[in-house]
This record gives sequence, C-alpha cells and structure tokens, in this order.
Amino acid sequence: MREAAITFRLAQDAGDLARLDGALRRLSADIAEDYATDTATLTRAVLGAQPAALGLLALCGDETLGAALYSPNFSTVRGAAGVYVSDLWVSSDARGQGLGARLLAQIAHDGAARWGAAWLRLAAYHHSHDALRFYTRLGFVPANEQQELRLGAAGFATLIKRAE
Repeated sequence: MREAAITFRLAQDAGDLARLDGALRRLSADIAEDYATDTATLTRAVLGAQPAALGLLALCGDETLGAALYSPNFSTVRGAAGVYVSDLWVSSDARGQGLGARLLAQIAHDGAARWGAAWLRLAAYHHSHDALRFYTRLGFVPANEQQELRLGAAGFATLIKRAE
C-alpha cells in the first residue's frame, strides 16, 4: 500500500454508500457481531436530509481499504464539542500500515473544522485485543469513570410515548 495512492472522502452518493455498507458489514463479520442495518436506514443516516452520521472512505483506486462512521458529540464536562467514532474498519490487507491512524486523523480534522471538536471518543470490545493495543498506541485511555448504559428499541419506543 502506497500512502500517496490513498484518498479519503466522505460518502456522498449511492455508490459511496454501497462501499460504506460493504465495509461496515466486513467490520461486523471481523468482530463477530450482527449487522442489523439495512440499506435504507444507512442511507437515511448518512445521506438523509438531517444526517445522523458521516461516512468516511479510504480508497486506493477502486478498492475500499478503510471506512469509518462518526458523528458530533457535545460534553458540558469537557466544555467542548467532540467526535464519536461508532465504527472504524481497515481491510486485512491494509492493517499494520498506518491507515487506521490516518482515518482517525481525517476524522479529527473534519470534526474540528465542522463542529469545533476538541476531543474524540470511541469504544472497542474487550475481546478486540489488537484494536485495544492500536488505540492505546495512539494515546487513547479507558474511560473508567463512566459506565455505558443503553436503552434498546422497546425501551426507546416506550420513552417516546411519554412525550406524546
């Protein structure tokens, strides 16, 4: 992989979305997780009138070498906007060559320009030892002062009914 040959671009059309979808599906397979997103949902999330996330592609010619999905986040504790990276994938052929760090650098740069972001947050599975080592080498530290809590679809729907 030659660094100069890699280009980065945000997903902007159906072709880009297909690349992003394929990369995210491979990520799910790599980490042995279900991929519950369908094309219509991903299209609305990334290309819709009010996008919920941005999709970044790392390309070498027609080959997708990496992809990421990220969105803005604001923290009153930090007093600044941040970026949440929900998904980061690098093809097995491109791993170990700095592409993951370059994707994160592109995200940080875009987040700072777009939202005034001053920090970045992501999560990695406890069993993803290679990913955890990679993030630690970049300077990420565990956020042990918080516990992630989730409200699933049924609970979310119930909560919405309280507003009606």
